[in-house]
Amino acid sequence: MNLLTGKTVLLTGGAGTVGRELIRHTLRQRPAGLRVVDSNESEVFNLEEEFGVAYRAYARGSDAERSSFHAYVGDVRDPDKMDSMMQGVDVVLHAAALKHVLLCERSPFDAVQTNILGVKNVVNAALAHDVERVIFTSSDKAVNPTSVMGTSKLMSERLVSAANSLKGSQRTIFSSTRFGNVIGSRGSVVPLFYKQILAGGPITLTDPRMTRFVMTIEDSARLVLRAAELARGGEVFVTKMSVLKIDDLARAMIDLLAGPNERSIEIREIGAKAGEKLYEELMTAEETNRALELREMYAVPPAFRHVYEDIDYSYPELVSSSVDVPYTSANRAPMTIDQIKEFIERNRILQVAERGGI
Repeated sequence: MNLLTGKTVLLTGGAGTVGRELIRHTLRQRPAGLRVVDSNESEVFNLEEEFGVAYRAYARGSDAERSSFHAYVGDVRDPDKMDSMMQGVDVVLHAAALKHVLLCERSPFDAVQTNILGVKNVVNAALAHDVERVIFTSSDKAVNPTSVMGTSKLMSERLVSAANSLKGSQRTIFSSTRFGNVIGSRGSVVPLFYKQILAGGPITLTDPRMTRFVMTIEDSARLVLRAAELARGGEVFVTKMSVLKIDDLARAMIDLLAGPNERSIEIREIGAKAGEKLYEELMTAEETNRALELREMYAVPPAFRHVYEDIDYSYPELVSSSVDVPYTSANRAPMTIDQIKEFIERNRILQVAERGGI
């Protein structure tokens, strides 16, 4: 039996890229009910139309007759809304956030309201209703942050971990999961490169040396739910991912899309954006010292272990009880161009890019 089978699940930020995929994966586990909340009214309507009507296609078996799916307009900034949504809930998947780096720089107080105070509201509501577990979806940008968005995500992780020491006799387990780029998602470079290649170029990239972690949308949702199953409380789960050079990604897409005209497509370097890193970090050097390697991810227990001394951080998929080097895209071998092309074709990334992203 899966973790969510027969449970009532609340998903925040369900209209986002990862949120939609989490809906699909959650429904396949046949929960007793799934409540989705998002602040985008039009997208909430679309979710209700898409998943409410098609529920039985996802929740297979006789349990589907007794299950329910409902989408609601709501904002994690509203503590009363979070309290009402949390009634009778067993598991919370918290994916609502402001995620665009530039927009968070322009509206830093909004980033605080959503990404930090929103987490506080979710934590308080979960404790008030004795929820079984809460999983927060974080970002690689929380590691050594150089932006408002990254800083807010780091603070969110800390709040989620700290909730485990504040819960008293409550049963709630609070944990976070941290991952990098979902390839083909809205806002990723793949839809941009796709448009630029079809227009005849040039492809614009900030620095040809730049490396990034990438994963598929299916893996991102699957590993969030796997982290929810493994969670002990307070740890941050860091997903293992493939690495690519952005320059190689551009060349792979040119090979796949441009055909005989591939030599005419120029790759133009435009320089790094403000706050942009040459490589991605998913663990700091300090976190590496306390990290545990699991089969598909790393688990980083809280730094102040004496605060969480009653929590047993043992996992069934332990590979190693120590990690030697920080997990960054700079110290991992990137995929070759041929491997990137195979990755793109296997996961139908170009079809996603044609639609403008997930």
